[in-house]
Formats: sequence, C-alpha cells, structure tokens
Amino acid sequence: MSCSSCSTGKDGQPRGCKNNGTCGTDGCNKLTVFDWLSNMSLPNGEKPFDCVEVRFKNSRKEFFRNTENLSLSIGDIVGTQAQSGHDIGMVTLTGELVKVQMKRKKVDFNDAELPKVYRKASQKDIDTWQKCRDREEEIKKRAREIAIILKLQMKISDVEFQGDGSKATFYYTAEERVDFRQLIKDMAKAFGIRIEMRQIGYRQEAQRLGGIGSCGRELCCSTWLTDFRSVSTSAARYQQLSLNPQKLAGQCGKLKCCLNYELDVYIDALKDFPGQDTKLFTEKGLAFCQKTDIFKEKLWFSYKDDPANWHVLSPEQVKEILEKNKKKEKVASLEEYAVENLVEIEERVVFENVVGQDSLTRFDKPKRSKNSRNRNRNKKRKAGGGGNNQRQGQNKNRNQGKQNSNKKNNSGNTNKNANRSKRRPKNA
Repeated sequence: MSCSSCSTGKDGQPRGCKNNGTCGTDGCNKLTVFDWLSNMSLPNGEKPFDCVEVRFKNSRKEFFRNTENLSLSIGDIVGTQAQSGHDIGMVTLTGELVKVQMKRKKVDFNDAELPKVYRKASQKDIDTWQKCRDREEEIKKRAREIAIILKLQMKISDVEFQGDGSKATFYYTAEERVDFRQLIKDMAKAFGIRIEMRQIGYRQEAQRLGGIGSCGRELCCSTWLTDFRSVSTSAARYQQLSLNPQKLAGQCGKLKCCLNYELDVYIDALKDFPGQDTKLFTEKGLAFCQKTDIFKEKLWFSYKDDPANWHVLSPEQVKEILEKNKKKEKVASLEEYAVENLVEIEERVVFENVVGQDSLTRFDKPKRSKNSRNRNRNKKRKAGGGGNNQRQGQNKNRNQGKQNSNKKNNSGNTNKNANRSKRRPKNA
C-alpha cells in the first residue's frame, strides 16, 4: 500500500510525497485500485473510456463522465458536478478499469444523468477546499456539543465539506431513529452553511475513519475490503475459538470480518471428523468430545465423571468406537484406543529458544525503589561507624610505634659515633 515516492531514502529515512495525507499517485490511499493497464496502448481506432473514478474524503468514491475530453491522469485534482455548486476531488482511476469498477458496483456507464467533470482545479479552488478541510474538526466538535445539549442518542463520527464550502455532510451512527430537525436548525444557524445528515453503520464508520487492528495492520475495511458480509458466532465455533467478545470484536464493536477468511477451509476439513457433540459409550463411563484439531487430525475426549483427564484419539478410532456403539457394544475404556495421554504431551512440550533471543520474563523482576537503596546505604554507614573508629585508633598506635623506633635508632647512632670518637688517637 505504498507508492514509489514513499520509498526509503539514502539515509534510511522515509522520503514521502509530502502531500499531507493525500498521496500524489494514489498508491497509499484507502481502497486503492492498481491500474495494471496504464502502460498499455489502446488498439487502433479505439477511443479511451470517457468516465473516471474520483475520490473525496476518506473512502468515498464516485464516477464522473469526462465530457470536456480533459487529459486526466491519476492524482489530478478536479472540480466535479454536485447537487448544488461543485465539489473538489482527486482522480484515482482512468481508462478501461473504470468500466470494470462500474460494473462491479452496478453503475450504468451508459446513463445520461451521470455527473460530469467540470475542469481541472485551479489554485483558488484548492485553497478554498483546503480552508474548508481545516474547519472540519472544529465544526465536528461543536456539532457534538449541540447534540449533547439536545440529548440526542447519536454519535457524530465525521464531517465532510463540499469543495466550494457551501454544504457540509455529517455522518453519524445511532441505535434507533433520531429526530434531528432541531439539530439541523441549530447547526445551520451556528455554522452558516447547508447541513446534510447521513446515517451510516458501525462498520462503515470504521471504514471511513480507519485504524490499526489487533493484528498490527491497517483495517481491512479501510484498505481493500469493499463488501461487508455477515459474521456470526458459528464462524468462531467452527474454528475452535473461545467465545470472548473482547477478542472476537473489532474496532467497530462487531465481529471481526477476518473470521470469514478461513471459514470455508475449516468447514471442508471438519467433514472428515465426527461432530463436536459426539458421545462414546464405554464400560468405564460415558465420554464427551472436548476439542478437535484439524491440523493434527486428533480429537480429545474425557469421561463424564473425570473431565480433567483428556484422552487423544484419531478420527478413525472414534469412528470405530461409534460403529461398535451402534451395534450396542461398549468398548472397555478409552485408554485402549488413546494415542497418548494429555499429561505426557505437556511433559514433552518444552520451550526452546531457537532464535537466541533474551528471556521473555527479563522485565518481570520488580525494580528496587530509590528510597530502599538510600536506607540500605545509611544502615551500612551506621554499622561501619564503630569499625572506622577502631581502625583510626590502630593507625595511631602504629604511627606512634614507628616514631619511637625511629627515636631509638637515632639515639643508638649518636652513642656509637661518640664511642668511635673516644677510641681514635689524638694525633689522628
């Protein structure tokens, strides 16, 4: 989802196209379509398709007819026809792929009432459009305050100005029908523009606003997903997922769309497995299915009286036991058929640091506070105070002993010199 202008520079820093959130080549925008026919020339005598796809704020895209035969390319800012006045948008697709997109979205390209492209936007049009875009956040905040004062059960999620600044569309979500007639009067009086209210669903709200999912990537609905299929909790059950609403819900508050991505694979794989409600009759007691793993091709069963101990069986073994149960024959126990015990599996599975990274619990050790460190230092100083005095006394005694020995040596040397002088003859 990035274009060539957003690649990394020589110093390792991203260069970017510096369009402040609007990619110049439309390679980084929401719900972008790659024009793989851009480098191909048309056959002789074939005229280019006269419709273009124009993107407005967030994920809103519409089709317009190029009646003026303008030379348009991806990334051009154009002025388009609106219900009243004109709007400003960016061209995101041209050529034959526009016809494919129109067929996909069930738009008749032969319709004479298709809106038109007026002209390429001038600098004055772009400046007016940019000023309106700068006002959107302030107006959205003020509109929310007015809705709270009127005690309306609705959430205004986004505001979109028309390119000429004459109209603003407010997108909102609500659980029930909302009477916003007074809200429109108050907002028209406060902002001095025409107001249009448009209700959207929670998934459409997430699509318009965008965000980062729990997987660490951008939301699918704001990057490439265009159709919203219904998602039910049975999709999580087929994939053996825990029915935790906090983990299964996306940013829109509904079940994640990605639950449907691998659902067909799980359904096809589970056709070769016994049902989740399978019961096995043994002489030791009744056994229930606790877990199914389609990748390892194993099933876990436990007795009704002992649900803590699970026994691993293969699908063939389960089918063999079921056939015997149909003949009203009971097997002795699951231990005779069990591949291995769950306790043995847990003992074998040991974490191995194959990557050579640090321990995952290296940050779990509690940090010592500075106060405790200072207290320990003070205790050591107090405890070592008597020892220091004793050391000082010992050093003094040592110095005194050295001084006395030096005095004795000096006195001995003077006596020796005196005796030598007495022994010498006078003539010498």
